[in-house]
Amino acid sequence: NSGVMSLLRPLLLDVVPTIQQTAALALGRLANYNDDLAEAVVKGDILPQLVCSLSEQNRFYKKAAAFVLRAVGKHSPQLAQAVVQCGALESLAICLEDFDPGVKEAAAWALGYIARHNSELSQAVVDAGAVPLLVLCIQEPEIALKRIAASTLSDISKHSPELAQTVVDAGAIAHLAQMILNPDAKLKRQVLSALSQIAKHSVDLAELVVEAEIFPVVLTCLKDSDEYVKKNGATLIREIAKHTPELSQFIVNAGGVAAVIDCIGSCRGTVRLPGIMMLGYVAAHSENLSMAVIVSKGIPPLCTCLVEEQEDHIKAAAAWALGQVGRHTPEHARAVAVANVLPTLLSMYMDTHSSEDLQLKASIFTTKRALKNILQKCTYLPALEPLLQDAPSNIMKHIVGQFSKVLPHDSKARRLFVTTGGLKKVQEIKAEPGSLLQEYINTINNCFPEEIVR
Repeated sequence: NSGVMSLLRPLLLDVVPTIQQTAALALGRLANYNDDLAEAVVKGDILPQLVCSLSEQNRFYKKAAAFVLRAVGKHSPQLAQAVVQCGALESLAICLEDFDPGVKEAAAWALGYIARHNSELSQAVVDAGAVPLLVLCIQEPEIALKRIAASTLSDISKHSPELAQTVVDAGAIAHLAQMILNPDAKLKRQVLSALSQIAKHSVDLAELVVEAEIFPVVLTCLKDSDEYVKKNGATLIREIAKHTPELSQFIVNAGGVAAVIDCIGSCRGTVRLPGIMMLGYVAAHSENLSMAVIVSKGIPPLCTCLVEEQEDHIKAAAAWALGQVGRHTPEHARAVAVANVLPTLLSMYMDTHSSEDLQLKASIFTTKRALKNILQKCTYLPALEPLLQDAPSNIMKHIVGQFSKVLPHDSKARRLFVTTGGLKKVQEIKAEPGSLLQEYINTINNCFPEEIVR
């Protein structure tokens, strides 16, 4: 407000180097504060001046100039575009080859903040020739430089298969894979994130990541003391498992399902989410893979997530995963039903049903699908019977439908159905005449002598 920007600008060209650097630092801190001030730096025509001096000044000034470019570029795609338009990318790429590791780090950081916004900006970073130089940076001895170079490669890869392919073609996967066992937690986070962002796009890219022999090494990350290492490790496994049954089977064979189940059991909150999703993806592929989740005792921790977690999206993910496990055969559905999941799912569905919140709407849909998936295969009647009390009609028809399939062929189940009061509950259900539900009720009633039904 006091017009400091216009006073700082001439100081960037001062004859005393320390004054230049301090002025640049001051501008960087102002620009870092919010997008209005970053906008003012762009409008004050300060960027071209910084870009000019990136190539000729000493290392202290280069670091300060790169800091200003990063501080401007981080706020929005528009501001990042302004940094690109003044020709900063080529100069920053040249800084990646600087002798001083601090200059490399500052340049990599600025490039990452520009690339993370969208695929166009990311492509501009690639076109400036930054990728091979970033791959060289992850091989440098300095941990801070490795971290930021891995993070920037992650930001470039995330937008599209083509951008991820560019990173792969520069030979990044092998170097990243070697660092999974690095003792530095922050570096491991970035490395796992970069590999996830590459693997998520396509089967081919996921297979390239797997071929770098990340299994079983990556499973140690699921036991890491750092929560983000755990989360990013589980995310990487999820991004590989989702593509094909073959990749999922490979993960099962490497002990990946058991490791993820342990991980879900040992942590709380959003750290659990990628692991929950991964089990759902594995189970969705085939009956055998779903059985692998059941045999590895995957159902109890998923049930725990349903009960313990507060956040709706985590509950919904657990419901979805259980639905994927239970949807294949009566045997699969029984494994889920025996864990007493159905009443929990039903009460979740009933609780959120009246809500207007859009995000809740999504989780209602997920929960309803999960219930339907399990119910349509479940022939284990003791688990279904408690639901006859409270289920709304759109769920009730699936429950009663299962009874109408099993009871005509099972005399023991028919006897039990009368003695436990199940038949009585069926008589209390109000169904529309001629509806599917009414047909199911008639089928059930026809299994019993008329005086018992009365």
